[in-house]
Amino acid sequence: MAIDITDMYRRFGPMVHRRCQRLLGDKEEAADAVHDVFVQLVRRQENLTVKAPPSLLYKIATDVCLNKLRTRRRHPETHEDKLLQFIASRDEPDRLTEHRSFLEKLFKNEQPSTRTIAVMHYVDRMTLQEVAKAVGLSVSGVRKRLRTLQAHAEALEGGAE
Repeated sequence: MAIDITDMYRRFGPMVHRRCQRLLGDKEEAADAVHDVFVQLVRRQENLTVKAPPSLLYKIATDVCLNKLRTRRRHPETHEDKLLQFIASRDEPDRLTEHRSFLEKLFKNEQPSTRTIAVMHYVDRMTLQEVAKAVGLSVSGVRKRLRTLQAHAEALEGGAE
């Protein structure tokens, strides 16, 4: 059965936009991300069987936004004003660098989907069941990834690596 992408865009576009805006913090960039989400859907429509459109779109939106955030980090000149405002608004700019470094070390050897799982569970406050459904893993698989990530974070905080 073919996916009606126009209908999905009409029905779920606002949800995808809210998700993207929450992660990216920018209305215009979120609008671009929404289009990227549906472009990916068009490209994959031949190979997709969609049983739960909101879950699929939520996961694609999260992945698209995380990729945009990684690109933003790699090419800060494209968001220089925002970055300068962010740094200027902080009392301790040294802590910002420290936090970024910590996160880079934390996710360096993790699968890309682990970052998605962490964002969904810790930032979005999704349950383990909701995360598992969205990323296509079992609840125990999600729990194991989060436990491993937590142990790695504790090791990094303790000075070990």
